[in-house]
Amino acid sequence: MSLALGACVPSGHLVQQQATSPTFDPIAFFAGATEGNGKLKITTKHRQPVMVAGRGIVTPDGEIVLDQDVRRGSAPPSHRTWHLRRVGEGRYAGTLSDATGPVTGEVTGNLLHLAFAMKGGLRAQQWLYLQPGGQVSRNRMVVTKFGLPVASLDETIRRIPA
Repeated sequence: MSLALGACVPSGHLVQQQATSPTFDPIAFFAGATEGNGKLKITTKHRQPVMVAGRGIVTPDGEIVLDQDVRRGSAPPSHRTWHLRRVGEGRYAGTLSDATGPVTGEVTGNLLHLAFAMKGGLRAQQWLYLQPGGQVSRNRMVVTKFGLPVASLDETIRRIPA
């Protein structure tokens, strides 16, 4: 049964993109303006476009506060806010207005892995791969319920020059 349900959410582009460089610094990457464009697939629904406009500000204590406006298909835009701070070598912690608990993050080379819980017993994991040049990141997000994938997002995030 789990194999059949898991097959309902496409695996997307799971090509290995991890590299030792450039090193992903999420605070530096998300400072300033960013834009994301991708496709969201929710089990039993058609793929829908997702556009995200972000604005990140680094606080005096080094935390990034990232405000994002998200457009999913023809739905009205929604707003979310991330707070992320470095807590150790390659480790990050914070909050997300969509999450029901803490956000944890770990950097290995060009990979930032984020994990958090959401309403309704959902768990989200994101794998963001910083691309050469440091201005673009590929984001792969998988949302699960009871350990089974129920949604996936493939997105490209670009820094917008000031």
